[in-house]
Amino acid sequence: MTKASMLPALRNLSARLGRDITRTQGAGGNTSVKSGGIMWVKASGTWLAEAKDREIFVPVAVEPLVAALQADDGRVETSITDFVVESLNETRLRPSIETSVHAVLPQAVVVHFHCVNTIAHAVRSDAEALVGARMQSVPHLRWAMIPYRRPGVPLAHAIAQVASERPDVLVLRNHGIIIAGESVDEVDEKIEAVTSALRIEPRRTPRPDLDYLSSIVLPGYCLPEDEAIHAVALDSAAFRIARAGSLYPDHVIFLGTALGVMNSGSDVAATKSGGGNGAPKLILVPGRGVLVSETLSSGGLVMARCLTEVALRIDPRAPIEYLGRSEERELLHWEAEQYRQKLDRPER
Repeated sequence: MTKASMLPALRNLSARLGRDITRTQGAGGNTSVKSGGIMWVKASGTWLAEAKDREIFVPVAVEPLVAALQADDGRVETSITDFVVESLNETRLRPSIETSVHAVLPQAVVVHFHCVNTIAHAVRSDAEALVGARMQSVPHLRWAMIPYRRPGVPLAHAIAQVASERPDVLVLRNHGIIIAGESVDEVDEKIEAVTSALRIEPRRTPRPDLDYLSSIVLPGYCLPEDEAIHAVALDSAAFRIARAGSLYPDHVIFLGTALGVMNSGSDVAATKSGGGNGAPKLILVPGRGVLVSETLSSGGLVMARCLTEVALRIDPRAPIEYLGRSEERELLHWEAEQYRQKLDRPER
């Protein structure tokens, strides 16, 4: 199968996923298709939403990559470009940080995305039972839950343990979802079925107090253009959930490990002592709305929206498992994520 014949349908699906904020945010999520020993996988730092407008896929040799992963070859983590088929590589971009995750699954088409409904289930300590009950509505799909592992090689090793069972759906604790199949159409149908089964209606909130927020804006901060971001501070349960800890990897990478809270005037306190580096990216003003750092990238802004969408879908009584400090440090010092963040920053 040639590049021209394998990718158009995946581009269309990728773009649709990327333009739905409840399924994919910014550079998050990745898609791939395998044929003839080559896997075309999304490039690191690119946005699925742009799949039809620019080249975002990189060709990777599957068998050498899987063999290297099984042999604990460090290149899978540090030199993923060693597995790129350079003669077909027009983008000269770097493969997704989760390329090994796609490679270990045997299905031809693999789609990974950060569905806010899935995450709202997957951060709960009772996630397996909760998801199991929901998945009874799609009994024809095989599914498994994968414990939290850092994206990339650790996650790929965890998925490799169930890959031979050819699961249709993998729910990733504190992360997102993977759906696989033998064609793009098949995967598309599974996506609709599963996301419908896992759907949670978000709680409604009042409008933000924009006048008040405008009157207290601190130097270096502004009001977000996306008014929906404010809702995380307008719902008491969402506010509590968001400030209590890090829910998933992109929360840490783009928003840091500590949100700010402004209770009165310019009195801003970090929500977690010792968390974060420097000024908080997001300041929550309870009952009023949110202030965002002017340094927050376009990717960071959509991650702020993602946090709101997830928090509004978590039951206020739910037992939640947050990422630990060691897991946060692992993400913040991961070279592959630093590369992705660099691509998200505008040129100066």
